[in-house]
Amino acid sequence: MMLRRGFVLFLPRLVGLLVVACCTVSIVYMLACTPRGDNQQLALPRVHSPTVKEGYEVILQEREEQHHNYIISLKKQIAQLKAELQGRSDQLKNVQDQYPESLDIRLDHSNPEKAQANLLAFLRSQIDKAEVHSGIKLSTEYAVVPFESFTLQKVYQLETGLTRHPEEKPVRKDKREELIEVIELAVGSLNNPEGDGNARHRAYTASDFIEGIYRTEKDKGTLYELTFKGDTQHQFKKIVLFRPFGPVMKVKNENVNMADTLINVIVPLAKRASKFRQFMQNFREMGIHQDGRIHLTVVYFGKEQMNEVKSILENTSKSANFKNFTFIQLNEEFSRGKGLDVGARFWKGNNVVLFFCDVDIYFTAEFLNSCRLNTQPGKKVFYPVLFSQYNPSIIYGHHDSIPSLEQQLIIKKETGFWRDFGFGMTCQYRSDFINIGGFDLDIKGWGGEDVHLYRKYLHSNLIVIRTPVRGLFHLWHEKQCLDELTPEQYKMCMQSKAMNEASHGQLGMLVFKQEIETHLHRQKLSSKKT
Repeated sequence: MMLRRGFVLFLPRLVGLLVVACCTVSIVYMLACTPRGDNQQLALPRVHSPTVKEGYEVILQEREEQHHNYIISLKKQIAQLKAELQGRSDQLKNVQDQYPESLDIRLDHSNPEKAQANLLAFLRSQIDKAEVHSGIKLSTEYAVVPFESFTLQKVYQLETGLTRHPEEKPVRKDKREELIEVIELAVGSLNNPEGDGNARHRAYTASDFIEGIYRTEKDKGTLYELTFKGDTQHQFKKIVLFRPFGPVMKVKNENVNMADTLINVIVPLAKRASKFRQFMQNFREMGIHQDGRIHLTVVYFGKEQMNEVKSILENTSKSANFKNFTFIQLNEEFSRGKGLDVGARFWKGNNVVLFFCDVDIYFTAEFLNSCRLNTQPGKKVFYPVLFSQYNPSIIYGHHDSIPSLEQQLIIKKETGFWRDFGFGMTCQYRSDFINIGGFDLDIKGWGGEDVHLYRKYLHSNLIVIRTPVRGLFHLWHEKQCLDELTPEQYKMCMQSKAMNEASHGQLGMLVFKQEIETHLHRQKLSSKKT
């Protein structure tokens, strides 16, 4: 009886334990087997939701929709990539059609891998055309493309102009990054030589680089030869690299209509009435008669010679029937930056191209079109490098008379130089000039204000077009460097004065004039004796 009663009491507890165990196993099974979403586990069907079977059907349907949408997205991406690849292939085909002899490439549009292999073969052919493996016969000594040399810190260059030095640090970002990339590539090649298997080599670094030379052939590419320290004192490692130029690709084809594009020529002036008369002769012929889409703003400082300047303006207006001019008079000390700034802000019409000019500048009608074509509001500003004339009395001193001004405007080494250190003549839209903040009006007198404006544009997102132009000349005039200039301004003024006189050869002839005359006299006496 006691055993039976004990069993009866224990049986409900056993059943309860079994029920709890079964529930626990069911929960564990459901947690382990329930499908998961993309980012989190999907919820289990709840008590008041559809049955477990219906819940799984809903989950499977959601997963199917997700996969369907993902497949659609992938198809779109594949279609975009195919379109882009087709566009690139079409561009290369156009190049091939235009230059069938120089580009021996046949593009198979149905086989992108073959097209890529053909392009690679073309780039390798550029190496064969360049003077990498063997020399090329040249017609004269002037046809040689010289190398320039470089180290980790310096570049040694032949074509220096007047602002660059024979030895200097690579200031331009593109040149600096180019040489750094080449050295890093060479170091990587030394540390991972091809065909050596598992042979051990010492680790090379940029500090092992001794020197390099490079030159660019514009139609082929850039050749680099780099020398590194070897394993011993008299051993070296030499790496030759070549950056081939690819085929020319069309970027843009557009029509540009400049018929209604007005240029406002702004000239700051103080005294110098005779120079202004010469300037107006050029302005009348090139600006009024040949171009016709031009406005002149003269900002005059002080009152001395002012009436004479105004008379020249009025006479030009009457004789040429020209009304598009503005005369602004300021009773203060001359400041070029202030004059240009005032002239630019005085304009009240539509957005206009501003040409900041000086009274000793000569321009052609072709230059005015270059001014328009190289400026774009919110996009581009134009900084032409003008040709600066040497002192005509030195250039033509051995002639019977100095030629007329128009005959003097010849671009030759003996007649002048590219004024690549000057930034005063510039074309830009008025909106860009105002948005950039204009000139620094704290600068007085000669020089400095143009460089500050140039740097503002360089620090902006605008494209700065800097190039020599054949239709813009700086006419020679005797330069006066005033005592009230700051030491830095006075130094700049004197450097400019020295450069304006004559070429190195002509100045040398003046320095050795007495020695040359003595030699000629001796030659003359010697001929008489014979």
